[in-house]
Amino acid sequence: MTAFKTTTFKIAVVVGSNRRESINRKLAEALGKLRPDRLAFHFVQIDDLPIYNQDDEANLPASVGRFKAEVEAADGVLFVTPEHSRSIPAVLKNAIDWGARPWGRNSWAGKVAAVTGTSPGAISTALAQQHLRQILGAQGVVLTAGEAYLAFKPGLIDDNGVIADESTRGFLKGFLDQFATLVGRLASAPRVAA
Repeated sequence: MTAFKTTTFKIAVVVGSNRRESINRKLAEALGKLRPDRLAFHFVQIDDLPIYNQDDEANLPASVGRFKAEVEAADGVLFVTPEHSRSIPAVLKNAIDWGARPWGRNSWAGKVAAVTGTSPGAISTALAQQHLRQILGAQGVVLTAGEAYLAFKPGLIDDNGVIADESTRGFLKGFLDQFATLVGRLASAPRVAA
């Protein structure tokens, strides 16, 4: 019988909110408790990034260098975002812009990513997620096919930070398993020189 090596993949978790009591941060932390053992979550800070300005590319601010290094060190990226004005929040767009720049140093290219989010609205973050997927696709990100829109209601996440509803937990476990499988496949694929 052949033994299979279990690999742990580093996942950069990017929460598209800078609110202190962000429901999307709570969701991301709850997802961390559901994640398969083969995924290791690392939360990447984005609220300290200056507003993107091409004039600053020659001498990247320290927070930008740290951010880009954390994304580049990850095997995949999990985006957890609210919806602002039927799109993604400015803090998240700013982080994406910094990750893509300067020209020729795109930290997103070839990364595997999954997108989710929550909002109290009936359609949750569906429009923001579709917009985010469009932006990430243009950056060379490989996106999972699975979608996870969650309407945030009281009791979705309990006082221990756990998804309270069993069927929602099962759905999210499946979402994370699909993400882990894609990360594993692409991380083990042979690299082609550019």
